[in-house]
Amino acid sequence: MYKEIIVVKVGTNVMTNKNNRIVRPVLRSLVKQIAELYERDIITILVSSGSVIAGKEVLGRSKIKDKTQRRQVYSAIGQPRMMRLYYNIFLDYGLKCAQVLPTKRDFSTGIHRENMINCYEGLLSEGVIPILNEDDAVSVTMSMFSDNDELASLVAQLINADKLIILTDIDGLYSGHPDSNTSKLIAEVGSNENIDQYIKESKKGEAEGRGGMGSKLNYAKQAASNNIPTFIANGKTDNTIIDIIDGKTIGTKVTL
Repeated sequence: MYKEIIVVKVGTNVMTNKNNRIVRPVLRSLVKQIAELYERDIITILVSSGSVIAGKEVLGRSKIKDKTQRRQVYSAIGQPRMMRLYYNIFLDYGLKCAQVLPTKRDFSTGIHRENMINCYEGLLSEGVIPILNEDDAVSVTMSMFSDNDELASLVAQLINADKLIILTDIDGLYSGHPDSNTSKLIAEVGSNENIDQYIKESKKGEAEGRGGMGSKLNYAKQAASNNIPTFIANGKTDNTIIDIIDGKTIGTKVTL
């Protein structure tokens, strides 16, 4: 048995550089923290973006005109590459990982949902780190999550996680545009607070990601309203996950 089960979501912007190339040391830092928590009897479910970028790195510029089909192809090529990267890094830290590619229908009441719960319970009981990503190769239109922020929130609620940590490339929710010198980091918000006035998307934007700060806050508030403390923090900063678990004031905490 574990003292805690946490869900960590890492976005495309966290793991890539300005040239949209995957930065392996960032993945290694992420896994190192997960391994340290494992030694403390805290196990992680990792929701990871990156398959589309990984596919682009392999295939290069695609001839496919249709944007949806192009994304499907990139994801199908990139997903095994992402898992190979994770598999090798987790192996370096003596841990096993597993791939889970859910679709939105899997969270509907019924056999799909029950199968999902059984899968997570089985993996966690064996000490295996589940790595989730939306199955972009087949999830299109109505079957899509809005982004992996939604997936992470739904999984956290499904397994009644102790914490949800959403990693992005900025420090959290700001009182204004995150690039402005006058904006201040908001340390904590309640799930019922109206914070629309603070949602100012960064100009950087994720080249292949879908979730902005508005999405993160929306799904963070959903998890928090189900009594799951949720954090939005900078995944490029050293030891962010560990610091949150240790109770340090990091990023923006969303509470009930």
